[in-house]
Amino acid sequence: MKIRKAVFPVAGLGTRVLPATKAMPKEMLTIVDKPLIQYVYDEAREAGIEHFIFVTGRNKNVIEDHFDRMFELDATLAARGKKTEQDVLAQNQPEAGAVSFTRQQAPLGLGHAVWCARDIVGNEPFAVVLPDELVLNSPGCLKQMIETAATLGEKSNVIAVEAVPDHLTHQYGICGVGKRTGKMFEVDGMVEKPAQGTAPSNLSITGRYILQPEIFKILQTQERGAGGEIQLTDAMIGLAKSQKFYGVEFEGERHDCGSKPGFLRANIAYGLKRPELREGLIAEMKKYLGQ
Repeated sequence: MKIRKAVFPVAGLGTRVLPATKAMPKEMLTIVDKPLIQYVYDEAREAGIEHFIFVTGRNKNVIEDHFDRMFELDATLAARGKKTEQDVLAQNQPEAGAVSFTRQQAPLGLGHAVWCARDIVGNEPFAVVLPDELVLNSPGCLKQMIETAATLGEKSNVIAVEAVPDHLTHQYGICGVGKRTGKMFEVDGMVEKPAQGTAPSNLSITGRYILQPEIFKILQTQERGAGGEIQLTDAMIGLAKSQKFYGVEFEGERHDCGSKPGFLRANIAYGLKRPELREGLIAEMKKYLGQ
């Protein structure tokens, strides 16, 4: 099963990190020196994705600009002899025709955002990557999932999962665990935000999915669920009646950059992974900790 396309839902308002996102998309918030959207694009490209589909909304044009060439900037860097900076920009540049943008006109939830990409995805399996969730690891989370998907049947779906504390399972979508093979298991049911004490496991559904195109037919008529939105988890529960779902406990450290604590934590974690920044960052942290 080959996965060529990935959908990035980027129409959200970023209300958890206001006022930073009042006039700037949360996907353009920077972790060290790259915006969130660049990290997930790089993760998808590493995994072999060939077509990148962004589901945008109002005030998101800067995301499209980010993946376009800026001739004035290129010319200025060339004139100043800044070849290193030019090379970095060239590495981040998608091939012509590899990126598509479509609009989600109303904030109707993740499921609706994915449905908006239906005509671009077409009739083939695809990945969904949530840009405000980063996974610090090499290989990346999506590559791990695609390698798993390659071992499964043609009509299989894969979701990335992560263990959460038992007392917090009511805050997440949770999967039941069936037959297990190493880090992979058959998903034995899914429930969105189960009541405390009723969760089938402590494995939460995170922001990486590999889905079959039949999900679009379900999403087309999916009723609104939690928060009055069209929930992707509800549609996956419907699809699981006719297709297999598998969970993958990925390797890596997940960062919820849509929250202020998670955003700050990600900057520290990614900064410490950079050899040229690590020592200086540790020294500055020690100053603030009084050590």
